[in-house]
Amino acid sequence: MTIPKRLVPATFVVLWATGFIGARYAMPWAEPFTFLAARFVLAFAILGVMMLLLGSRKARPREALHAVAAGALMHGVYLGGVFWAIRQGLPAGLSALIVGLQPLITALLAGRLLGEEILPRHWAGLAAGFAGVVIVLSPKLGAMSGGVTWPMLAASFIAVAGMSAGTIWQKRFGAGGDMITGTFWQYVGAAAIMALCSLAFETQTFTLTGELVFAMAWLVLVLSIGAIFLLMAMIREGEMSKVSSLFYLVPAVTAVIAWVLFGEDLTLVQIFGMALATLGVGLATARKPVNKSGPPAE
Repeated sequence: MTIPKRLVPATFVVLWATGFIGARYAMPWAEPFTFLAARFVLAFAILGVMMLLLGSRKARPREALHAVAAGALMHGVYLGGVFWAIRQGLPAGLSALIVGLQPLITALLAGRLLGEEILPRHWAGLAAGFAGVVIVLSPKLGAMSGGVTWPMLAASFIAVAGMSAGTIWQKRFGAGGDMITGTFWQYVGAAAIMALCSLAFETQTFTLTGELVFAMAWLVLVLSIGAIFLLMAMIREGEMSKVSSLFYLVPAVTAVIAWVLFGEDLTLVQIFGMALATLGVGLATARKPVNKSGPPAE
């Protein structure tokens, strides 16, 4: 199934937001690194079959190594840090707030490492988006109890750094080539780092339940295959500072899904925060207006 190009960002945000719901179902029944290692192995196994059926071009050794590095950062370090911190007791609201720094960090790196032009309105959009995220998450932050430790916070900040570095790496070194093949090697890298963490820090035990099976199937097929293909397509076509700003919309969409599925409160203040985050993303992703009588003008 193909998705019209204009609908790709919105579809990605909705699919990515469901990942937090899947984690909610999975984490009571499995250790985070073990769960993620299994998820990534299943993902690259499915992609391997797709490569054979579709006759995808094989990656050259240099391309494969770059994809492994990007995948280890984007999927392994990012999800490993988030899942571990939440498993240890970090409130999901605080975790989401820290993850909300990712677009700002990515924009800073993109300007320095990729030479992207980031205009004042883009910075304003990024700031407005982050403010919207804070407002959306404010009820959860207000309900936080004690027990937050430095290791939990460190894991969350490492996760954000991993996602930012991984997307920059992907844009700089892995934007070309076959997308299925590149994503396959990304999950090889992610599975390797999660398997090592699982062997070093966990017991590799889990409780087989319907919720765990559902969460695994959803996260592999919808997130690790569907959403990641959309993200790779956007990274290939767009500027990293603009692509990363879409992550500001994820907490808002997650809040709506949680309201529908779990009956969680959704206040007028949160709705205002969603509107502010949407405005911020609009500013951050705005294209230069085209001057028909000459070159693009600001």
